[in-house]
Amino acid sequence: MNPPIRILDAAPAAGTGESPVWDESLGRLWWVDIPAPALHRTDPATGETETWTVPEPVGCLGLCRSGTLLLGLRSGIHRFDPKDGLLYRLAAPEPDRPENRLNDGKVSPEGRFLVGSMNDTEEKSPTGALWRLDPGQRTCARLAGDITISNGLAWSPDGRTLWHSDTEAGVIWNWDYDRADGTVCNRREVCRPDAATGLPDGGAVDAEGGYWSAGVSAGRLNRWLPDGTLDRFVELPVRAPTMPCFGGPGLRTLFVTSLRNKDHGPHDGRLIALDVGIAGTPVGHFAD
Repeated sequence: MNPPIRILDAAPAAGTGESPVWDESLGRLWWVDIPAPALHRTDPATGETETWTVPEPVGCLGLCRSGTLLLGLRSGIHRFDPKDGLLYRLAAPEPDRPENRLNDGKVSPEGRFLVGSMNDTEEKSPTGALWRLDPGQRTCARLAGDITISNGLAWSPDGRTLWHSDTEAGVIWNWDYDRADGTVCNRREVCRPDAATGLPDGGAVDAEGGYWSAGVSAGRLNRWLPDGTLDRFVELPVRAPTMPCFGGPGLRTLFVTSLRNKDHGPHDGRLIALDVGIAGTPVGHFAD
């Protein structure tokens, strides 16, 4: 594919941009810069961006039905109110794992928050896990372990299949997801993309059930099908895309965050936007 790509140069360049989430009520894109650490809200039409500084590395965010946000900080899941800037911790799923930090997270279609952790040391051991926070709770349920860099959370259009990946291991999985209680079972391997194809970072699902994975090692987006077929890919003007998100009118625009390495190119770390010809599935709002 060779769709037109727009670089949102007026928005900040990030050290590690991540977790773009479309806010339909505001017509704005929320996203984070992990090492800054900062929370951004961008108008995609102009690139105008509001920024809030947060006290710890921030891996992800989720929208709440109350109008607040959930933030996955290093020390746990926090609630943030953009109206007054107040931040307080809801849950700390891994107080015994100082080598870990929370990474990719997303709200499920029915309103739960799933977040994965990653090993944040040079050794990159499989000490991470996948966690679930239910509305009204202050503790998390552990869904899976033995993960090095948990990533790529997204749901099928019917909400019954959860996509999940481990970037370090280079594997993408599907889980059966129970919308009634938020449990997962029957994990199966979808594919193992190599570095040239694009190790899997963040992901988003379109209305046809295709899974758009940020190939962080290859500067491209890959669309995977549940049977493991690489259906198509898009070469990007950033060398390390981190996560796609459908947004805009009709969820017809795919926004992508990216990161900057020491030898970064002119567009690395920027937000980009493109039309891949397919609408996305909406992301849920935390039911609290």
